[in-house]
Amino acid sequence: MANVAKKVSWSGRDRDEDDYDEDGRAGETTPLLNGTGPGAAAGSRQLTPSSFLRIGQLSNVDLNEDVHELETELPRQRPNEIPHNEKLLSLKYESLDYDNSENQLFLEEERRINHTAFRTVEIKRWVICAMIGILTGLVACFIDIVVENLAGLKYRVVKGNIDKFTEKGGLSFSLLLWATLNASVVMVGSVIVAFIEPVAAGSGIPQIKCYLNGVKIPHVVRLKTLVIKVCGVILSVVGGLAVGKEGPMIHSGAVIAAGISQGRSTSLKRDFKIFEYFRRDTEKRDFVSAGAAAGVSAAFGAPVGGVLFSLEEGASFWNQFLTWRIFFASMISTFTLNSVLSVYHGNAWDLSSPGLINFGRFDNEKMGYTIQEIPIFIFMGVVGGILGALFNALNYWLTMFRIRYIHRPCLQVVEAMLVAAVTATVGFVMIYCSRDCQPIQGSTVAYPLQLFCADGEYNSMATAFFNTPEKSVVNLFHDAPGSYNPMTLGMFTLMYFFLACWTYGLTVSAGVFIPSLLIGAAWGRLFGISLSYLTKGPIWADPGKYALMGAAAQLGGIVRMTLSLTVIMMEATGNVTYGFPIMLVLMTAKIVGDYFVEGLYDMHIQLQSVPFLHWEAPVTSHSLTAREVMSAPVTCLRRIERVGTVVDILSDTSSNHNGFPVVESNPGTTQVAGLRGLILRSQLIVLLKHKVFVERANLSLVQRRLKLKDFRDAYPRFPPIQSIHVSQDERECMIDLSEFMNPSPYTVPQEASLPRVFKLFRALGLRHLVVVNNRNEVVGMVTRKDLARYRLGKEGLEELSLAQT
Repeated sequence: MANVAKKVSWSGRDRDEDDYDEDGRAGETTPLLNGTGPGAAAGSRQLTPSSFLRIGQLSNVDLNEDVHELETELPRQRPNEIPHNEKLLSLKYESLDYDNSENQLFLEEERRINHTAFRTVEIKRWVICAMIGILTGLVACFIDIVVENLAGLKYRVVKGNIDKFTEKGGLSFSLLLWATLNASVVMVGSVIVAFIEPVAAGSGIPQIKCYLNGVKIPHVVRLKTLVIKVCGVILSVVGGLAVGKEGPMIHSGAVIAAGISQGRSTSLKRDFKIFEYFRRDTEKRDFVSAGAAAGVSAAFGAPVGGVLFSLEEGASFWNQFLTWRIFFASMISTFTLNSVLSVYHGNAWDLSSPGLINFGRFDNEKMGYTIQEIPIFIFMGVVGGILGALFNALNYWLTMFRIRYIHRPCLQVVEAMLVAAVTATVGFVMIYCSRDCQPIQGSTVAYPLQLFCADGEYNSMATAFFNTPEKSVVNLFHDAPGSYNPMTLGMFTLMYFFLACWTYGLTVSAGVFIPSLLIGAAWGRLFGISLSYLTKGPIWADPGKYALMGAAAQLGGIVRMTLSLTVIMMEATGNVTYGFPIMLVLMTAKIVGDYFVEGLYDMHIQLQSVPFLHWEAPVTSHSLTAREVMSAPVTCLRRIERVGTVVDILSDTSSNHNGFPVVESNPGTTQVAGLRGLILRSQLIVLLKHKVFVERANLSLVQRRLKLKDFRDAYPRFPPIQSIHVSQDERECMIDLSEFMNPSPYTVPQEASLPRVFKLFRALGLRHLVVVNNRNEVVGMVTRKDLARYRLGKEGLEELSLAQT
């Protein structure tokens, strides 16, 4: 395994050594791989209080003491190159607690809820879903209106300048103006992402996919992330990058959902004391699923597609009631966006703007398809799968280069500015060199550039480059036959393919949906024109339908979505007739693309070493048992434990456990009895904070001093153990864990196979699965990382290394 000094990640920047993550564990101090560095060095010095119950004898991470001593002596500095090993799994990502802790407090609260209270909770769920839809729609309106005005201003300024210097000469100044405007706008967008909230970079879909899978990505659903995301995507699109504003809407909707469902903002330090019942990971996950669906619905005007996207790409856990609530949030989102934009465009009663991008109506009479075109559509799916695989492979190597060399925020900003300037330069040169002139009459081009064309004509290449990507896609779908020269489409496809590939992964907020559609629409239209030249038949007359199939093929080849993307494309075109060919194209693109490389989102999740669990365990893993994959040693607590022991265990950086099995054992002996329950680090932190302990072990608590409300008030950022003061006298007190622990944790025997363990862990959304022997004694613990490190490689089952990144 490579010794890696630092690795950039979604969570962003370095932290000081006294920073701790949301579980209160020592975490994310100068991300280091291979266990090397200050944090790991501290971890190698085992704290061994006599009262610790260490069970088992194997550890997942081998710590090299010589390396630790060397690292602690050397001053910390940023390396110029970061070696990166993709066969690593990061220990820094924690899991979310999707399984409710059914302790005495929880059961008593549930018993107190009567029918009226239950109905009130249900009504609140629907109210929250409605608010998610409304706010997501309003955010989408804000993005759309600001982008339209700022981009329109930029294109008018540049167009006026080009028109002026076409007559006088000196077009180099126009090029400089265009490149400078792009680079300046993108610089602002990149600076706020790189220096304020790095997790806002990209589309946000991989991060939300991980969150819904059960992985806690730091800062991913913060209010600050939403603000940076919205501002960043506006500046990216206005800056002329090969990006779209639709992808980030999914992340924005998820952040809105997470904030509203909790009824408070930790960023604003405001607690509105509403929706307290939903302050746990299980409820929050369901609302984030609704937010992601509302984002898709606002982006494409596709509420059913939004629900299916959340089901196919996002949510790991699903039920029938959740489907209906998510669909409701999606419909509200589309309706809100439609209403506001219709008023903005002066069609108050028309409701003609269902999404941020509307593909326009495809007329069946002019653009129908016949049975003999089905093989042609399948062939286009093959082309889309191959081009998508090429896109992903190039982006993979580019991302590896960025991880190794472009890991400083200032370098990331410079790269974003460079890409913006190059994009403007490429567009200008291609428009300048193109002689594809079309008559301006009847044209829908927003900013027609005449350049060297005759009066009454415009440059056709400018309709693709000199416009926002969304409008370029619609133009390629609906412009009349003969609007584009084949050479124009071929050159545009080639250049935009590489520009979009270079752009995805920059430290800016940007989506890949629209660039993929634009690339596919260009080569699809070119394919349709070629067919009409070859056959001269009337059915090939309109290349718009081939542009649609090419767009679907290219997007499917890159992101590998099938069901949801089929419905999104159908809803965006408003035509069910094309459902079957779109489905065929997407299926073919996915099958062909998967033969070569993974989808773009899965690839980026893997590059960040996230312990992501797929639907099924690796197919060849039946020979592995729970005993072979579990983590050991396991730190156990007694049912009545000394406070000092609990503090020492939580402060022990060598364990970093977040769940502790509770066993029945006499304080004076080392003999361990059977498993009695499981308690979380976060629960222990709250107990110590409120000092829920007594002086002697034989005294019981006279009255309950804590309620579930105290745990919910501390959620989601529980204080670190270092912030809790426990005096020397208090260390000798005893703490009774009986009413706070989960008395019925899920367990598996140590002989259980890996697929059986995987299925139980994945289906129930667990964070900890206790492994016991035939006497119900704890022998190990299975966590997300123990399962995620096994995957099917090209040479069979392979095991990833675990490292602190």
